[in-house]
Amino acid sequence: MCKHVPKKTITGVYGGSFNPIHLGHTSMAREMLRQGLVDEMWLVVSPQNPLKDNGLWDDAFRLELARTAVSGIESVEVSDVEFGLPRPNYMITTLETLSRKFPDREFVLVIGMDNWDCFHRWYQWEKILEGYRLMVLPRQTDGGCADARLEMYSDRVTFVDVPLINLSSTWIRSEISANPQYDGEGLDANVWKMIREKMR
Repeated sequence: MCKHVPKKTITGVYGGSFNPIHLGHTSMAREMLRQGLVDEMWLVVSPQNPLKDNGLWDDAFRLELARTAVSGIESVEVSDVEFGLPRPNYMITTLETLSRKFPDREFVLVIGMDNWDCFHRWYQWEKILEGYRLMVLPRQTDGGCADARLEMYSDRVTFVDVPLINLSSTWIRSEISANPQYDGEGLDANVWKMIREKMR
């Protein structure tokens, strides 16, 4: 008689600096869940992105903002797993660390189309695709640099039709610093309140 193997929870992992987290992030997470693409979404706050210049808001503050933004959203959590990993950290390390810590879950990496176009630049990208499924969000890019080698892993990649809000953390930071009339557009109300208090 075959032994019953419990079904693993499908957990979407979406990493980023969340500098700051905005309604585009939380809307995407809600839609992934609504469509049944994953059982839960984990937003992984990164203290440093190896492919981006530094210049981030305080790590602890970004983490606090993210947790505030998802408070009350069922099946969406914020993870600080990368805060305890060597820096600079890479996604393969994050995924392997999560898999060891939570063997009852199947982690699926969720990325934007812009990251997929240049996925071959990621550290140990082949190992990521060999060990984990990917879900790629539709997102406008300005050209892209897709590598033909990525086609070998087409069975590991799903392009998902998830509507995205046209927002960016860069634009929000620019509005905060340069526009005295900015009223928190694109931000959760409690997140905007925390940012205003921090700026005082």
